[in-house]
Amino acid sequence: MHVYYNPLQRSCKSIIGAVKQGELIQFNVFFCTEKPPVNAYGTVDTTWKPEKKDCVKPNNRAFLLLNKDGEDAQSFEMQITPFGWTIALSIEEIGLYYYTFSIENLGYVSCGYLEMGRLSDVPQGFLLTVSSKDYCTPEWFKGGVMYQIFPDRFYRVGNMPDIVGRIRREDWGGEPSFRPNEKGKVLNNDFFGGNFRGIEEKLPYLQHLGVTTIYLNPVFEAASNHRYDTSDYKKLDPFLGNEEDFTQLVSTAKNQGIFVILDGVFNHTGDNSVYFNKYGQYPSIGAYQSKDSPYYSWYSFQEFPDKYSSWWGIDILPEVNENSEDYQNFIFGEGGVLKKWLSFGIGGYRLDVADELPDFFLKNLRKSVKESNPNAIIIGEVWEDASNKIAYSKRREYLQGYELDSVMNYPLKDAIIGYIQTGNALQLLHAVRVLIDHYPKETVDALMNILGTHDTSRILTVLGGIYCANKEEMSKKSAFLSQKAKERAIEKLKMAAVLQYTLPGVPCIYYGDENAQEGHIDPFCRRCYDWNNQNIDLIDFYAKLGAIRKEFREIFKDGDFVELTTKDGLVYFKRENQAGSIYVYVNNSSKRERLQFTGTMRELIKNQTFENELEILPYSYGIFVKS
Repeated sequence: MHVYYNPLQRSCKSIIGAVKQGELIQFNVFFCTEKPPVNAYGTVDTTWKPEKKDCVKPNNRAFLLLNKDGEDAQSFEMQITPFGWTIALSIEEIGLYYYTFSIENLGYVSCGYLEMGRLSDVPQGFLLTVSSKDYCTPEWFKGGVMYQIFPDRFYRVGNMPDIVGRIRREDWGGEPSFRPNEKGKVLNNDFFGGNFRGIEEKLPYLQHLGVTTIYLNPVFEAASNHRYDTSDYKKLDPFLGNEEDFTQLVSTAKNQGIFVILDGVFNHTGDNSVYFNKYGQYPSIGAYQSKDSPYYSWYSFQEFPDKYSSWWGIDILPEVNENSEDYQNFIFGEGGVLKKWLSFGIGGYRLDVADELPDFFLKNLRKSVKESNPNAIIIGEVWEDASNKIAYSKRREYLQGYELDSVMNYPLKDAIIGYIQTGNALQLLHAVRVLIDHYPKETVDALMNILGTHDTSRILTVLGGIYCANKEEMSKKSAFLSQKAKERAIEKLKMAAVLQYTLPGVPCIYYGDENAQEGHIDPFCRRCYDWNNQNIDLIDFYAKLGAIRKEFREIFKDGDFVELTTKDGLVYFKRENQAGSIYVYVNNSSKRERLQFTGTMRELIKNQTFENELEILPYSYGIFVKS
């Protein structure tokens, strides 16, 4: 006899993924007469579903073992059924939980690879997130397309102002400065002058791509071109424009169905800021200058004034003391930073280094944002599984209903890249299943699905496989792909983009990726968009994917992920809800496959129809619907 439990099948777990506080959930463990079939990889076939004829009534007693993270497990006896064991219960306290099943004389049904149940001698729990009753995420965001812009490098309209300490670069597209000065510091003070008016002028281009959300890297006044060293939270950087320019951008974008979200950098400021004022360039009395400064409580000094806490030990980025009531009021209060910029009509915030922000701070942040606009989105920069992340020895509470709506989906990014590089479809499936099982559905549908960002090498460079040992090598011509290598990498990128656009969540293009832009890590991944040399074929491919998402947005915004086939290099699945079904395949292998259907199907990328059967060619992909 064999046991079967698959938490991503409603026949086994009535609610897939996280549950809400007080929500009734039913668990079913099947007692099968035959061993469940295995797939091409030798693991349990996750698409198989046991039927009554496959099961018998057991004689063994079984128990659900459930424990809240860090607490002892409670035991609940399960009811014996003609097919195995069942139990229904609700959990009244939000938090992170783990559960297993204990079956007399057999052992434990534990969480194994692909989140599938397996018999073991030692319990290994399935993860269960319990979120608040009223947890919801903004509907307007789901089903759309994001576009991330590094403002200094996207597009410039007009002339740059003349500001002391800034190097104005008139050579748009030139190599960004990266070498340290005589003091060993990289100043990042070369500016190419991309601005709000430039973004506004390119809104028709973004519409062509199907963009519904623009995410801007920091726009507040700062000394550096990346602007993560905030000088003044309540002022826009003069190189970008003024409040009138910003208002015009937000308003024009919204009229075209595009929301703008801002980067919130609240863990640290710049040392050259109104608040710290290390160099005395601001008229205010900064924390570095005097203990009597109104901003002194914002920072943590070990030896005043030169020894202070800073982000990752970088002294130009003094860390903020989030416990400071003055700082909290400045960020959260009426007339504070969050509400000031929300009043301009922005769609929400992406939070820089969310791991560095304490839970109480994120809770207060969410409260402040949602008071101003319940539909504003809050996306956290989290690089790992956000459901069970431990940061600074503390389990985080990001997705339990009182902090974040979404996170940057680095686990999926890594899984897609790994699949494109190796053809291992099972590893990709594993990553997707973990996210769906661990996260609330509200979060899954709003995940920020990335292939690259301002913090990573360009996706085309990654897929091209060029390795550089240091930044000097990254600056050389040898760091760029040959024409043939670039063409091969572009085909890989198209395959990756199909997955990025069709798996649960919202795809986010890092500006220029759709134009085959290359570059290794910062600052080479932050080069200017090359408007003079556009890869029209790749841009149109992204536009086609955007058009598909627009046409079938009702499915993409919350459609279930349903596995159909995973073998060798083939991933075949569908997205499905009451609005309909969309089928997707990516075959990253040299093998041919055939799919059987009933009736006429329409492939959406090439706009071709086929009857009853589809031959899948090697290294191909497709998105199709019933015609």
